[in-house]
Amino acid sequence: MQKFFLFLKGMAMGAADVVPGVSGGTIAFITGIYEELIESINRINLEALRTLRKEGFAKAWEYVNGWFFVPLFLGIGVSIVSLAKGISWLLENQAVLLWSFFFGLVFASIFFVGKQVKQWGLSPALAFIVGAAIAYMVTILPASGSNDSLWYIFLSGSIAICAMILPGISGSFILVLLGSYSVVLNAIHERELSIIFTFGAGAILGLLSFARLLKLMFSKYHDLTIALLSGFLLGSLNKIWPWKRVDEIMIKHAGEANEEIVNVVERAVLPNDFSLPVLEGAKVIGQTPTDAQFLPALGLAVAGAALIFLLEKLGSKKPSEA
Repeated sequence: MQKFFLFLKGMAMGAADVVPGVSGGTIAFITGIYEELIESINRINLEALRTLRKEGFAKAWEYVNGWFFVPLFLGIGVSIVSLAKGISWLLENQAVLLWSFFFGLVFASIFFVGKQVKQWGLSPALAFIVGAAIAYMVTILPASGSNDSLWYIFLSGSIAICAMILPGISGSFILVLLGSYSVVLNAIHERELSIIFTFGAGAILGLLSFARLLKLMFSKYHDLTIALLSGFLLGSLNKIWPWKRVDEIMIKHAGEANEEIVNVVERAVLPNDFSLPVLEGAKVIGQTPTDAQFLPALGLAVAGAALIFLLEKLGSKKPSEA
């Protein structure tokens, strides 16, 4: 049963990481496995190799907490492969409803992450504000077009994985900013192994490096780190606000089969000001008012928040107790 719950949590993390604006790290945190994940990643080190050489595979497997990784990463992989195409369709055809669900999910997460701070004071409050400011600044950076060079895909994987394990900082959105999101997603759709393996190699390098920094922060500055992560969640809400006005676009590979429209400049608006851009070539020449889908969006936001209560309840039972 323990491994089944880890598999489900992995699927939830994978689904979140596919969406540009939501972090799998958020799901790991609210389901109670975040610090164990960071600790387990840090055990993939030279000591693990020494244990393997001297005491054999079984002891090394136990040392790195292998049975924690298997169901978790299997769930992440299954989710990404099975949901990538569906999430892409929703982002293109039902963006408001999808963003509404994740907005409710992330908004509720702020409170559950924040309550992990043992004692709020001036320093945690400042860390919270700094985290919110950093995440907000990331959300207003302009996106760039695609770059499918393998060295760039490797670099993108190294950077994005760091964001994917941070609550509130979306690895998928970092890929959008870097111009690698559509390249990686299409590679998953089309099973382009060279891109998938290159991205994965970069992600492994980034993960092993960044996890050590996170472990140090948790061990020495626990409350400040949690407060900072809570701020990341608050600042990221700007990115996943359901109603946005697109003021500038960029068209990559115009006229080709892989033509791509990138929203370069967009800003959050109230539902009654929601509109779709009128395009003339690669220019936005006007806006067309459109249905904001307010009531279904509100319902999905509430559903997202309610899901956090369920996940936190499941997370309150640690895997070792399941």
